[in-house]
This record gives sequence, structure tokens and C-alpha cells, in this order.
Amino acid sequence: MTPIDTSAPWVRPATIDDLDALSDLFNQYRMFYDQADDRRLARDFLAERMTRDESVVFVVPVADGLAGFAQLYPTFSSVSGKRAWILNDLFVSPHHRRQGVAGALLARCLAHARDSGSAWLTLSTAVDNDAAQALYRRFGFEQERKYLTFSHALS
Repeated sequence: MTPIDTSAPWVRPATIDDLDALSDLFNQYRMFYDQADDRRLARDFLAERMTRDESVVFVVPVADGLAGFAQLYPTFSSVSGKRAWILNDLFVSPHHRRQGVAGALLARCLAHARDSGSAWLTLSTAVDNDAAQALYRRFGFEQERKYLTFSHALS
């Protein structure tokens, strides 16, 4: 398991000033998951999450914008009676991969979950995303074996 190092000063919470650069990355992230190129949708979605405080976004700034981002959504664990987090989005620009950006973002998300007294942090990824799965395992994530997860698309 990779030790969690939260000392990297280059991972920070996103602000509304990051919205343009973040929207570009978020649009790339959506296209990675076979969604249409729609920067306006990406910007509007992020702006709404940020202005309503409905998510926590961490970013890695670089000279020409942002190298990557991670977005957490809050939820709750009825069984433990505590807050929990869903790491819904983690993306690194292709130009900045293999430089520790994803690991730094993941470490910051785990630290945030711990610091907020959460019961757990959960995530999911595509079954063929071997690189992401290897990263998550290095950080101590385990594939769920106790519960089945079901979903129902509504649109």
C-alpha cells in the first residue's frame, strides 16, 4: 500500500477562478468515457456543483492550466452514522500522466475523507481501466466482495 503523503503543496482545492481550465479538463474526462464533446455542459455542471457546495474538487495547477482534478461527492453511511465520500471523478491530462499527479490527487482525497471524519471513501472505474485499478490497489482500495452494486439508468 502506498503511504499517503498530503504534503504536496501543488494539490489544492479548486476555486471558481479555476472554472475555465477545470471545464476543459472535465470535458476531456467526459469524452474519455464516450460522452459528446460539450464544454458548455461541463462548465455549467461544474459551476453548479461549486456554487452550491455540492462537491469538493481538488486540482493540480501547472503553468498552462491544470494537470488534473478529482471530484468528491458527499454521502452518508446509515450503518456507521457517519459521513462518507464518493470519489466520482479523477482525471489527469494525457500530457501530465506518469508524473505522480493521480497519486497526489488520490492521497489528497483520502486525507480529506479522514479529516472530515468519514466512514469510507468509495470509487468505481471502468473494468478495462487497468492503470486506474493498479493505482487504487496501491493506495489500499479493495474490490468490493461483500455487496453487489446495482444501478438503474433514468435517462
